[in-house]
Amino acid sequence: MKKGRMFYTIFITILVLGIGLVASFGSYIYFTTISSVVERVSNTKQSYMAQIRNSLEQKIQTIEYAFNTYSTTSSFNEVVKNPITEKDFVAYRNVNTQLNYIATMGLEGTEYSLISLNQNWRISNGSLSYLTKTEREKLISTYIDHQDKGLFWIKTDKGIRFVNTLPVFSKKKQAIALSDISSQTLSRTIQTEDHMPVIILNNKGDLMYETEPATPLLSTQQLQHISEVTAKSDNTGMLTLEKTEHQPARQIIYAKSAYNNWTYLTVLDKKEIANAFQTTKFGIIMMGFVLTLLIVVVAYIIAIYFTKPFQQIKRSLPKNPNFAFKNEPSKNEIEWIINSIDNIVTEKESLESLIQSEMPQLETQLILNLFRKRVSAEELVRKMPRLGYPQIENQMYITLLVQLDNLGDREPSDKDILLLAINKIVEETIPEQQRMLPIILNDNTQATILILAGKSAQEMRKQVLDRATLLIQHVKEYLNVSISIGISTAYDNLLESKEACEMSKQALHHRLNLGKESIIFYEDISMVISGPVLLHYPAELESKLFDAIRIGDEEQVYHTVHSLLAEMMTKNNHSMNFEVLLVRFVNNLIQLEQLLGIEVLLTQDNHALYHRLLDIRNPEEIERMLLEQVIFPMVKSMKEKTNQQFRCLSEKIAAIIRAEYDQELSLELIGDRLHYNPNYLSSIFKKEYGTTFSEYLMGYRLQMSKKWLVETDMTIKEIAERLQYHNSQNFIRSFRKKEQVTPGAYRKMKQAN
Repeated sequence: MKKGRMFYTIFITILVLGIGLVASFGSYIYFTTISSVVERVSNTKQSYMAQIRNSLEQKIQTIEYAFNTYSTTSSFNEVVKNPITEKDFVAYRNVNTQLNYIATMGLEGTEYSLISLNQNWRISNGSLSYLTKTEREKLISTYIDHQDKGLFWIKTDKGIRFVNTLPVFSKKKQAIALSDISSQTLSRTIQTEDHMPVIILNNKGDLMYETEPATPLLSTQQLQHISEVTAKSDNTGMLTLEKTEHQPARQIIYAKSAYNNWTYLTVLDKKEIANAFQTTKFGIIMMGFVLTLLIVVVAYIIAIYFTKPFQQIKRSLPKNPNFAFKNEPSKNEIEWIINSIDNIVTEKESLESLIQSEMPQLETQLILNLFRKRVSAEELVRKMPRLGYPQIENQMYITLLVQLDNLGDREPSDKDILLLAINKIVEETIPEQQRMLPIILNDNTQATILILAGKSAQEMRKQVLDRATLLIQHVKEYLNVSISIGISTAYDNLLESKEACEMSKQALHHRLNLGKESIIFYEDISMVISGPVLLHYPAELESKLFDAIRIGDEEQVYHTVHSLLAEMMTKNNHSMNFEVLLVRFVNNLIQLEQLLGIEVLLTQDNHALYHRLLDIRNPEEIERMLLEQVIFPMVKSMKEKTNQQFRCLSEKIAAIIRAEYDQELSLELIGDRLHYNPNYLSSIFKKEYGTTFSEYLMGYRLQMSKKWLVETDMTIKEIAERLQYHNSQNFIRSFRKKEQVTPGAYRKMKQAN
């Protein structure tokens, strides 16, 4: 089946919106997840950097503390002031032992040296050597003269070196302590599980250590920038280096030492982030694919659903070849439907214009004046030939009036249009030579004067009946409404048209007795009109109806009203008789309403009820109005009033039970007190509370017994007697049936809790 433009418009719109939402949602999840992964990896690396900082800082502090402590001892002062030769074994051993002790406290694989500037000797790694003058001067120049501190670390070709000029608190230095930590030792100390690169900067921003010095991660300028930024930062954090010509943008994780202001750096690896995000990325892609597939299905179903009415409208409209979209209606269904509707409206307007154009104003006015008896004989003789009505001998006339039985499914405002359409149908149904111009006589009636010539009374009656029957059929077929037709007796002078019109109106009044789509000849009802007036009022059915209203039985009300109105119509031949009985029936309904104390008929909305009922000539419409606007509202009011009374009585009974549960109670006693029949009280109590009076009373007494068992020391026998049980065994059986335990067991269970 081909899909139209509307289908693809809806389908593509929903698809684009849906995919847009999926893309937005997926992008949000993607970037949120990346941020989360970056944060998690960053936090992990920050933790590693803090561990590395703490571990290395502890070793450095140990080395510095050990040398500072050793420099304050008396043995240190003695040894650095005295020369050591191969013969001074004890002094050499003491120094070497002290250096070994410091070595055990520091990093494994670190080389420790002690140099005496006074005596020009050096002990390093267990061996004793002597300084030349040049070596001594170089040491003094490097570590003492050009340094503002007596304790510092410097970078060497093999690693980093700790320098401590001794004594610490003296400006006159007598010795130098050195600790050389190799790059391998540092790598072993700071190695992590993921082998992340580590860079160490001193407090001046100089590079002290790098995991892979052969392939530096950061340039000197970048390291200097990092040193400047971290100088003002907290102990740990992350900063981003902007992209340069030689280096891409990078995120740096750093941990700063509060002890010596060294900065420990590492670079956030994008591959590591990508690996951590791989599974999530696959999940997001699969989710987006599934959602996109679901949106395609939903968009297709919605498009089919919303374009289905257009297809139905398109199939119901006629295929008119006069507009542009006749060849491709499925691709432009909206425009096709609009053009079809415009074409139908145009045809309707053309039809209305045609109706108006074929009703000359003079001819219409002449016929209206005939029905109003405002035409003289001379005027009639003069105008008839001009309007195309030649005088024929033995010509007879009959006035035919048409009135609507109902409007079908149309609004009251469409009544005038329906009368115009009926007028047009009369023109088309009755040949022009057999009638004068059909007109709209008033707001309710269409009138036509039939022309009959050279026929007997029987033939005229048959011809008029056939025309009237065909007219009813055409109106039913084309307009889907029902009409009734009143027919006057035959007359030979058009000046008698007013009397003939009154006859037809009298005939139409009898629709109340004959029902809708009636064809009524005045001559058939003339004997009924002139006969004695006999009224038959169905009092038994009225009494049955009023009983049904009192009890609120809507089904019984519906059937009884139908039977009552049918009997009033069939057993009262004159329409006036029916109208009188209808007024009587409404009066009786008002009296019933006053007796029941409800307000339905005596309201502002129903002040014109009599006039509206008497204006309706359709029995079905009368029945509908009485039921919907009068009787069913009375039934509803009675139901509400009855339910309120039931609820009030039931609440009174329940209140008596709650107040007098420990006394002898029965529905008979309560009925005597409230002045109601016990059976009546039983039924309404069960209707309101969903349980019988006895069950409610027993349940309330058992509820009070549970309260007394827990809160008082009354015996089971005393409780049974107070609750009006003849013996305690009956009370125990009732309690066990309700609570599944005996009263004694219930008391023990509650006391235990």
